[in-house]
Amino acid sequence: MTGENKQQNSGLLGWALFVVGFAGALFVGWIVFPQLLYSTKYQPINYNHAIHQEEAGMSCEDCHFFREDGTYAGKPKLAACAECHSEPQGETEDEAKLVSEYVEPEKEIPWISYSRQPDNVFFSHAAHVKMAEMDCTDCHRDVEGQTKAPPVKINRLTGYPNEVMKMYVCEDCHAQENVSNACDVCHK
Repeated sequence: MTGENKQQNSGLLGWALFVVGFAGALFVGWIVFPQLLYSTKYQPINYNHAIHQEEAGMSCEDCHFFREDGTYAGKPKLAACAECHSEPQGETEDEAKLVSEYVEPEKEIPWISYSRQPDNVFFSHAAHVKMAEMDCTDCHRDVEGQTKAPPVKINRLTGYPNEVMKMYVCEDCHAQENVSNACDVCHK
């Protein structure tokens, strides 16, 4: 083998190693790292949105409501569940758990938030829902027909859920609606 052939083979080997290394880095960055970064958590009990809306005739506002001053009340309180669930309404394991572990001992259900904004962000539901007349599903997933609560992916480093609203979504909507995108509108 001549020196030129050795140099050519060495160059091809270098490119092959580069491609393999690059592909490996992409695999680790796109597949392995996200699996390590996010933990999967499940709601303490399965909440069947479909059965509550279809059979019980409830609306979203029965559990997710606004206070008199227009602020959002947050996750549903046990009192809302206890009104109907002083005894099991069905024969599911989750129904029995709701009554025995939360309603009877009067212990609040530790719901896991699917969408929590970072601490440096101020978000007013009243400004968006009451004043701008936006629908909840403009930002949140539509749960109307959902029979099973999906798992929540939580970032192990930040503690925030994976579904936290991304800044570019807010900026795009503000620009589209001709609302200020100045930093101090949303950031504390």
